[in-house]
Amino acid sequence: MDRVTMPQLGETVVEGTILQWFKAEGDPIGKDEPLFEVSTDKVDAEVPSAFAGFVRRIVVPEGETVPIGAVVALITADLDAPVDDPEPDTAPDVARSPDLEPVARSGSRGPDRATGSGGSPGGSRGGSSGGSPGGSAGGFLTPVVGRLLGEHGLDPATVNGSGRDGRITRADVLAAAANRAAVVAAPATATTTVGAAAVPQPGPDDEVVPFSRSRRATAEHMARSKATAAHALVAVDVDYAAIDRVRRPAGLSYLPFVARAVLDGLRQFPHLNASVGDDCLIVHPDVHLGLAVDVGGEALMVPVVRSAADRRITALADAFADVAARARASRLTTDELTGATFTITNVGSYGTVLTAPIINQPQVAILSTDGVEPRPVATKGPDGEWAVTVHPVGNLSLSFDHRAVDGAYAAAFLAAVRTTLETRDWADEL
Repeated sequence: MDRVTMPQLGETVVEGTILQWFKAEGDPIGKDEPLFEVSTDKVDAEVPSAFAGFVRRIVVPEGETVPIGAVVALITADLDAPVDDPEPDTAPDVARSPDLEPVARSGSRGPDRATGSGGSPGGSRGGSSGGSPGGSAGGFLTPVVGRLLGEHGLDPATVNGSGRDGRITRADVLAAAANRAAVVAAPATATTTVGAAAVPQPGPDDEVVPFSRSRRATAEHMARSKATAAHALVAVDVDYAAIDRVRRPAGLSYLPFVARAVLDGLRQFPHLNASVGDDCLIVHPDVHLGLAVDVGGEALMVPVVRSAADRRITALADAFADVAARARASRLTTDELTGATFTITNVGSYGTVLTAPIINQPQVAILSTDGVEPRPVATKGPDGEWAVTVHPVGNLSLSFDHRAVDGAYAAAFLAAVRTTLETRDWADEL
């Protein structure tokens, strides 16, 4: 018997809400086939099954919120295998404070799914929302949405739900709150003071675009990183002529070459593959390489290529393409979203010149690849004479935590990466 648990979808996520089960009890399930949809403070995502067999018990019904690691379903290899009850401390009711209780709302949740007691997994448990269901005849309010409604003093009956089956989402609540503020707002120059900070209020002609769940989570993570790390920046330009001669016939981008050079550089400068601990630097023995991926212009996810240091160019290229595609399709596994020790963000396709990325906590550095364009370059010929030729050139920018290393260390690392990119026999790598 295999136990399906609530995955860790992000470094700071501590709980998740089951939005929808794609399988009913007794249904067959294949490995990597979507099993359920989960909502967290970081992202809404489909979770694929790590096991093949039959769904024997749905432990956590739709609408319930449980801690990361809690058992949510049981899968067996065949329908006749015995099924044990989950451990008591993994049941959804344990260790959940009252303010995390989902608000039940009447109505259908779709096709009947057995729960072991003859009822639908969604059930009707939970406290009253204090108002009639808003935006739909069915669905539920997640704990995050319930708290937001309370914070803004909104009745769910007055909020139009844009989620599946009319479910009210975080964005719907924020939009309703912003629109209500816009109605009573003064002219666009007006501000409302909260403590010492002036919070701009929308004017009557302004468009209000509420933060989505993932946008808000990204904003909070980035602000927390800026408040935590002493950010500093170094940058170098790189002549990619040697790489260009081999990457084009191989059908590769510049990214895997940069990654390979970074991995070699971290062997020489291991203090950039680290985290800041309690009055110490924690240096990691393995490089788990994170790749910042834009998800529909809405948020960033950082899938992880584990133990990347020994992978060659083509293996890195394949791994990057795979995790980026699955990140955009919400098909990443738990291990692929946590544990990165160094991150690369690849914004060069937009023609950037110099980027100052924000460090992905708890790491101490992040490298950005900027645009590669033809530029005049001074080169010395065999006769010792200088000449001006045109080569593909682009910048590499390194944001680093000045608590962990000094500028000289970071600059030396970046110089080593540039030297590798410009002088290595890359044809031998392929």
